[in-house]
Amino acid sequence: MTYTATAILRKIRVSPQKLNIVASMIRGMKTDKALGVLFHSKRRIASDVRKTLMSAMANAENNNGLDVDNLYVKEAYVGHSLTLKRFHPRGRGRGSRVIKPFSHLSIVVEQRGV
Repeated sequence: MTYTATAILRKIRVSPQKLNIVASMIRGMKTDKALGVLFHSKRRIASDVRKTLMSAMANAENNNGLDVDNLYVKEAYVGHSLTLKRFHPRGRGRGSRVIKPFSHLSIVVEQRGV
């Protein structure tokens, strides 16, 4: 029997650096404490991370039969996705590049105290 469950959120419209700041806040935490931290965070992307964590908890409970009270965030890692390249008009007929990055988020929860 496996004691881990995973949830993946793909193509999030935020840079990987900004998403990694939020993901690092919850690494190694108990899931109920991590939900509280994400709920009170002022970061825009924290609500999407919280939804992904809740999905990982639901996967652990429904698919693997794990106890939700003993779950910890084992891994929360961020990957780079596609990048949209746009141009912004500047003075004298020039244009400057605007890069709009996307990223992936993977959260793995683990049951401890088995």
